[in-house]
Amino acid sequence: MLKKLFIVISFAGICFQAMGQEFSIVDKRAIRFYEEGDQFLNRKQLPEAQEKFKAAYERSSDFFEAYLKHAQVLLSRGMPEEALAVTKKGQSRLPLKKNDFFKGKLAWLEGEIYLKQGAFQQALDIFEENEAYFDESFLKSDEYANKLQQLEIIAEGIKNPIDIRKKRLPRPLNQFRLQYFPVLTADGKRLFFTKRDGITVKYNEDIFFSDFDEGEWSEPESISTLINSSYNEGTCTISADGNLLIFTSCNTPGSHGNCDLYITARMNGEWQSPTNMGNKVNTRYWESQPSLSADGSLLFFSSNRPEGEGGIDLWVSERLEDGTWSKAKNLGSSINTKKDEVSPFIFFNNTMLFFASDGHPGFGAKDIFKSVIEGNGFGKPVNMGFPINDQKDQLALFITAQKDFAYYTENNFELGKVDSSYLYRFDFPEEIDLGHELIVTSGIVINEETGEAVEALLSLIDLDRDSTMYNFKSDGKDGTFTMIYPDKENSGLYVEKQGYMPKIYNVDRDSLRNKQGFQINLEPIAKGKHFIFENIFFDFDQTVLKKSSLSSLKKLHKFLLDHPTVKLLIVGHTDNIGKDSYNSELSLKRAKEVKKFLLGEGIYSERLEIEGRGAAEPLRSNDTEENRAFNRRIEVFIL
Repeated sequence: MLKKLFIVISFAGICFQAMGQEFSIVDKRAIRFYEEGDQFLNRKQLPEAQEKFKAAYERSSDFFEAYLKHAQVLLSRGMPEEALAVTKKGQSRLPLKKNDFFKGKLAWLEGEIYLKQGAFQQALDIFEENEAYFDESFLKSDEYANKLQQLEIIAEGIKNPIDIRKKRLPRPLNQFRLQYFPVLTADGKRLFFTKRDGITVKYNEDIFFSDFDEGEWSEPESISTLINSSYNEGTCTISADGNLLIFTSCNTPGSHGNCDLYITARMNGEWQSPTNMGNKVNTRYWESQPSLSADGSLLFFSSNRPEGEGGIDLWVSERLEDGTWSKAKNLGSSINTKKDEVSPFIFFNNTMLFFASDGHPGFGAKDIFKSVIEGNGFGKPVNMGFPINDQKDQLALFITAQKDFAYYTENNFELGKVDSSYLYRFDFPEEIDLGHELIVTSGIVINEETGEAVEALLSLIDLDRDSTMYNFKSDGKDGTFTMIYPDKENSGLYVEKQGYMPKIYNVDRDSLRNKQGFQINLEPIAKGKHFIFENIFFDFDQTVLKKSSLSSLKKLHKFLLDHPTVKLLIVGHTDNIGKDSYNSELSLKRAKEVKKFLLGEGIYSERLEIEGRGAAEPLRSNDTEENRAFNRRIEVFIL
């Protein structure tokens, strides 16, 4: 899950052959040192190789090929300061007479070193000042074109930096050798992360959590003995309501590959035994770094399976109505490249995907990109800019639902390898657009008669599009729920449970936006019980159902299918504008339209009765248009 990161150096077209090469010097002993260095390099014995290259130019001080190779090896080992010193030493030996070839090679390497150090302005200056010395064929290459694109991004980034302040999270967090991939619940009060006590394979990975209360983080705890084991568990994702967890487990018996994705649910306050997500999600290759949409309907993850675009790609699987997951699909070439795309994060409004990549143009290592989800596809990835991105690998970004903070992982390196990692955050900048604003509604669902908690399904519906934006469940132990969803003008909330009367709300009219402590009382089905059939819309003085009524009509149809013995009385009501006889007839016709829809969906006529009561039973006084709108309604009674 935590990949050891090595610095890969572009050699700017420099290609040395160990055998049969023509050198700029004739000293055979120096050349022998150089060739021995190449042999060590081919065997990946880097310390031995660098000593041989050093011996070569110490033997022959104008052996510029040896300066270049020595500096390149040092840079690949994560020693940029030492590499720069060797490069400068080689440059100091350049003759005063024209020697454009090695002047260009050493200048290019100097610029690359400055990039690795994050000394961006110095790098820009070096590349610009020495362009005339670069090889003519190299200036026409794709590698040079890609470098120019990178330099343009860097120049724009340092000219117009984003104002952020990165801060390491305080103790008791960050007390382990390695902690990474932070994930938070929708309310921002619980932080999950992967913890590891050491960098070698003998140290297992586990999932830990910490709670935020009164301005402080609690002592980190293991998530559950049913989840953490003697194997490696980590890089998790959690649904907005905190009831569905997907995580990575490696080298677990019975897995499809060395690292697979597992799923578990929290029921009655306790995590259940996790199960492998199966061969529609997992393969015999590496699957990890999951990101679950807020409602738990979409799962994004990273995999190195070979049928992708190349390297590590991003994939997505959809949760089906029966609770299973669809066969994972590659996100395609608009997102994935021949290199690596990792650590996806789908923002809470389901409209923005963030990920890390070294295949899209950026600052040189893995940068964070964002892509807007457009219909069934993804918009062109946009680099998040400087200093969110810099010369280091940027990984595991997580933005809170409140848009106040962004959490991420920062690695410390020793000789080019990860030595430790810590959790950081920064104030998320307002100038970065995250799409639709979010609404948070939280509360409790209980049995109205007994006061006991009810595990109900809560669905947020876009009424204009007749589409489900989010599904949530209340907790079966205490009835609590947290919903987070995009701020859309015309949306409805439907609360359903087998054996209970449904509750139907209109988010705007019932003032549910950012409502806290919202108590929903569900009534067991019984004769005489009734509910207001919200989100049924007619134009003024009309009887034809508006298109935005379709979602509610479908929900009533489903209620009848789920309860085949139930019979209904559908009652229409109006406001007091107009004659009583006219209003009575109008309300009856509207009730008839609801019945007509249900009959068309296969519900038997004997299960449905209708009635029009006109303005006789107002819910509110008819003194304002708002109150009259409440009185124009459909009610449903159990017969």
